[in-house]
Amino acid sequence: MEIFIISIVAFLAAVLTFFSGFGLGTMLTPVFMLFFPVELAIALTGVVHFFNNLYKIILVGKNADKTVLWRFGIPAILFAFAGAWVLLHIPDIKPLFTYQLFEKTFDVYPVKFLISILLIFFALMDLLPYFDKWQFDKSKLPIGGALSGFFGGLSGNQGALRSAFLIKAGLSKEAFIGTAVVVSTFVDFTRLGVYASRFAAAGLTDNLTLVLVATLSAITGAYIGNKLLKKVTLKFIQKTVAILLIALSIALGAGFI
Repeated sequence: MEIFIISIVAFLAAVLTFFSGFGLGTMLTPVFMLFFPVELAIALTGVVHFFNNLYKIILVGKNADKTVLWRFGIPAILFAFAGAWVLLHIPDIKPLFTYQLFEKTFDVYPVKFLISILLIFFALMDLLPYFDKWQFDKSKLPIGGALSGFFGGLSGNQGALRSAFLIKAGLSKEAFIGTAVVVSTFVDFTRLGVYASRFAAAGLTDNLTLVLVATLSAITGAYIGNKLLKKVTLKFIQKTVAILLIALSIALGAGFI
């Protein structure tokens, strides 16, 4: 049963996140957590996410903007390593606050709460007409790369901040998606390398069949997403990113994920 449910979610999430540039890990991790311990769920999601990105590089990697890759991608990779290192070496952070809803307790942690505030700000920039003509100067790209990489290594939520910056970088829809995929893959490689010491202990090798099926489902979703790319506009992608940013920021700020 878990293979069927996880594969369906992986497929649907991969189709949707092909356009937004983020969300596969965010949607897949909670589903894995329904069936596995937290550390194993994170490890399984990370592997599926990484191999799905490798396939997407084959599809759209050639469209990546090389200037943006250097200015955004290099800081993202460096700070992803720093964030992952911090995650493994700092003591457990206490929740910012805790509350109960429907007889269930939710913890809101400082890092995720901060990310939620940033995401709401970037989402409003895509939804409010006042910001329609705004674009980030390319000199600001290293800041965006550093922020998305660090928080990606620290919390796993790197895609939303990455998309929030790149969608305002003046790229075409093809260049936006291609650049996001290439940066995401290298950040994944960096943080998975840091996390690797935990994989064997978590039990990843005992679930290779599930990883394979989920990865193939995600790859199928990415293939279909690529076929649909020609039928959507950059405006549609911007609005999709904004709506998903708001949904994710609410979930993070409320402690749901």
